[in-house]
Amino acid sequence: MSTVLEVDSIRTVLAGQRLHDGVGFKVGKGEIVALIGGSGTGKTVLLRECIGLLRPESGHIRLLDKDIWSLPPAGLDALRQRFGVLFQEGALFSSLTVAENVEAPLREHTKLAKPLRDEVIDLKIRLAGLPPEAAGKRPAELSGGMKKRAALARALALEPEMLFLDEPTSGLDPISARAFDNLLRTLCDSLGLTALLTTHDLDTLWGMVDRVVVLHGGKVIADGPVAEVARVEHDWIRSYFSAHVREGGR
Repeated sequence: MSTVLEVDSIRTVLAGQRLHDGVGFKVGKGEIVALIGGSGTGKTVLLRECIGLLRPESGHIRLLDKDIWSLPPAGLDALRQRFGVLFQEGALFSSLTVAENVEAPLREHTKLAKPLRDEVIDLKIRLAGLPPEAAGKRPAELSGGMKKRAALARALALEPEMLFLDEPTSGLDPISARAFDNLLRTLCDSLGLTALLTTHDLDTLWGMVDRVVVLHGGKVIADGPVAEVARVEHDWIRSYFSAHVREGGR
């Protein structure tokens, strides 16, 4: 399995606090990997470092065979066209319709004619599981689950090779959360996508991820399939998984 993302010896200090102290892990092509850890362990910060929004104090991040922090601005901009991002609250443009939100990266990064852009927009909206009538609605008119799907449609606009998702099921009811998980798993499998996500949702971990990486005390304390990590003898891990451990996994 080829490596799509490699995080190597990352050290991060924010506001005088050391969040990461030698964090490292890899994500292989086609994998869905979850980052978990207690509040304040720097999961979202690490995700932002992986997409070039925050610079760590030291260490290296290679994404799609590119060392992010050695790229010139133009190179980083080109790399960002090869991955999609779903931020925690969706980060949709509130004044634009769903279709216009999905169109934004197409207008900025491609020279597609309007009729072809419209076809791509329709396709991405359908891929995200939204009804056609959602295209003309603004974010304020959407339910929480529909906002997540609209943000996913935008993240898919440029045919990405990898997705980064920050707490993709936060704020959703259990039925909507599981439907989103199933959609993400199906899309990754059918489109050959790789995904790294942060989550607190235990059902997401048990239901659709391939591996889980656990951050604690500034380091990776466990990395592997969910059933294996759930059996690691560590106080935080035992507490986190206690209600969901099943004999032999699940």
